[in-house]
Amino acid sequence: MISADDFIIPAHERGYDFYTGVPCSFLTPFINRAILSDKTDYVGAASEGEAVAIAAGAWLAGRKTIVMCQNSGLGNCVNPITSLNFPFRIPTLLITTWRGQPGLKDEPQHELMGPITQSLMELMRVQCKTFPSEKAQISGTLDAAEKVIAESNLPFGFIMEKGAVGPEELDQAPTEPKPPGSNQDLRSGTIDANRYQTLEKTLEIVSDETALIATTGKCGRELFTIADRPQHFYQVGSMGGASGMGLGVALNTDKPVVVLDGDGAALMKMGSLATIGAYAPDNLTHVVLDNGVHDSTGGQATVSPHVDFAQVALACGFRHAATTDNLSGFGEALSMASENDGPSLIHAKITTGSIDNLGRPTVKPQDVAHRFRKFITGT
Repeated sequence: MISADDFIIPAHERGYDFYTGVPCSFLTPFINRAILSDKTDYVGAASEGEAVAIAAGAWLAGRKTIVMCQNSGLGNCVNPITSLNFPFRIPTLLITTWRGQPGLKDEPQHELMGPITQSLMELMRVQCKTFPSEKAQISGTLDAAEKVIAESNLPFGFIMEKGAVGPEELDQAPTEPKPPGSNQDLRSGTIDANRYQTLEKTLEIVSDETALIATTGKCGRELFTIADRPQHFYQVGSMGGASGMGLGVALNTDKPVVVLDGDGAALMKMGSLATIGAYAPDNLTHVVLDNGVHDSTGGQATVSPHVDFAQVALACGFRHAATTDNLSGFGEALSMASENDGPSLIHAKITTGSIDNLGRPTVKPQDVAHRFRKFITGT
């Protein structure tokens, strides 16, 4: 058995200081210390997949990251690990617990995940080791992980057994609810623009210092077609993860950050709105481009007509929200978001459709990630 600081301090010496995750009883002492330690910044995520996206954003902003979760939550990590970390070559240390470890009695929901935890990690191209339970093992284990990450630029996993870390008390005050944010209704009653036109308007308004994170599908493809710049991140895959990634970036840079999301993607991980509202980066604007359909896959309807994204954002602690259905109103909302402290959300109702023969980004994902990271960090 080790203490949490036995791992956290040497990990910090190697640059790992940004932690995010979802608790597990096996993780309790380790996550408690990560929350309280002056050597770590910790973001509590609404889901394990969101934590992976948040960590990816933090890495893009120059941080070395650790994601923590129960192995049951490893299922929620599969999509971002395989379609975000892998193609973009974004590393992290992934610490997952070993509930349902063969030979130990556990709850029925861990009966299958326990025996397949290690093979699932390896199937996702995540090399892994058992989390060290003796202090003498830690330095060598971290060095081995660092070596793999340096060679692959991919996540490396640790599987934590029950009782690996000694008890740690938690003295964490509950967060205070945010005061009500402001809401603007800038609708004219007539939807007059599609996503492509709205993205063009976005580029007219935002400064050259603004980082733009475009969700998967036609949003990123259209942004690339309009203008390809180092400050653009085209998030192929990992649907729903753009908002978490935007949070991870925004918490670690002074540059303005704009997330260009879709209604389907925003609905997929609405818990991210709560996390953004709680951590409240004032440089983050979340744009939900809502055409009411999954436009990239044939136009199947979403449930967005039943959702007031602006009200949801305000209920989650956003400072500002606006609803628009026209380019003029969208421009006004984005300009105000750029001039005021956020986080802000703009619910932009748009028409369906895109340009004919829409291309795809020709820049390799890993090159997109590394030039974006250079833009954010300046190095």
